[in-house]
Amino acid sequence: MKTLDLRTAPLREINRILQNEHEGFYEIRNSSGQHALAVGLTAPLSVTIDGHAGYYAAGMNQNARIIINGNVGQGVAENMMSGSVHVKGCASSSAGATAQGGLLVIDGDAGARCGISLKGANIVVRGSVGHMSAFMAQSGNLVICGDAGDALGDSLYETRIFVKGKVRSLGADCEEKEMTPQDLEILSSLLNDAGIHDISASGFHVYGSARTLYHFHVDNASAY
Repeated sequence: MKTLDLRTAPLREINRILQNEHEGFYEIRNSSGQHALAVGLTAPLSVTIDGHAGYYAAGMNQNARIIINGNVGQGVAENMMSGSVHVKGCASSSAGATAQGGLLVIDGDAGARCGISLKGANIVVRGSVGHMSAFMAQSGNLVICGDAGDALGDSLYETRIFVKGKVRSLGADCEEKEMTPQDLEILSSLLNDAGIHDISASGFHVYGSARTLYHFHVDNASAY
């Protein structure tokens, strides 16, 4: 494993090194909550950030496997295309925003708007999420092993939302669905992929779009 130390090298140089590598194992030390760590990676690297990270950590990830041994600021794994990002702590707002592929795992809680405008990625949160999570989420899956805040799934399209705990309120056009065998299979697979083996897929509720806001209708104007 190669070590990259932010005490001895600037952030831009460390990102440049990672963006130009094709393989290998890397550890970033002394992260000190710096923003935009390990962004724009396109190769199947394994990168461990040994500490807390700031805004947009692991953003635009493609193919890399990134582990963050700490908490992260807003926008972790923003616009991720593939690969995986595993946050061993908690995440601030907009975790996994616009992510189109890959897997984001958050061991702690996530703030508001987790999975906002999700476009195909999978997000698994072992803890709880804040308000307006999965707002305008279009496809993919959001698994919440804890509770969800207000306006869950507001203006939802085709993303599945699985919640083990309580939902404070549902957003516009989001409703609880019947858990199908296919839903249960997807949920079980995601929990396994996230390394969560002590939480059973039983007892989760699944939420999806009521599909009343797909096309504008004057009778639904107040819901937009």
